[in-house]
Amino acid sequence: MKTKTLILFTLLFTVNLTFGQTVKKFTDTGSVSNQFDNLIKNSNRYQDYKVVKTTWLYKLKENVTDSISASKKEIIAADKLINSQKKSIDSLKLAIHTSEATITNLNNEIQSISLVGIQINKGTFKTIMFSVIVILTLLLLFFITKFKQSNSITTQTKLDLKELDEEFELHRKKALEREQKVRRQLQDELNKQKKDN
Repeated sequence: MKTKTLILFTLLFTVNLTFGQTVKKFTDTGSVSNQFDNLIKNSNRYQDYKVVKTTWLYKLKENVTDSISASKKEIIAADKLINSQKKSIDSLKLAIHTSEATITNLNNEIQSISLVGIQINKGTFKTIMFSVIVILTLLLLFFITKFKQSNSITTQTKLDLKELDEEFELHRKKALEREQKVRRQLQDELNKQKKDN
């Protein structure tokens, strides 16, 4: 029993001595991790244990609770910010999608031409127009050639007709002269026969 009393007395003396020496002040500034380190560093040792003042523990608990509460507020604020940014991103994605659709429609309109209410690709339209122009040019050349041929034939025919008219007129005059000559001769003969009778 004496040993137990002696151990108890030694223990109380050590604890009392330890508590007597720990007049140090607990610093409750800095991060929670630094406060824990400070608490462990400034606490007293008893065998394998650390002896800590309860006021320090309560102060640390209060600081940790405040830190957790502040962290929760930051998380809630960050959550609200993330949600608002998600909404903003979704609206921007929708705007981008709408813009891309508009750009696609504009590109299609730029790449096509409306002809009689039908959208036709510019390449096809160019091919059709070029073909029409070539066909019209060929037809124009064909008709110009035919016109020139017809005009030259008409001109030649007019010249031939004029020559024919001139020949006919000349022939008519000669025939008229011959007829008049023959009539005179006939009249002369008739007159001669009347005299003879």
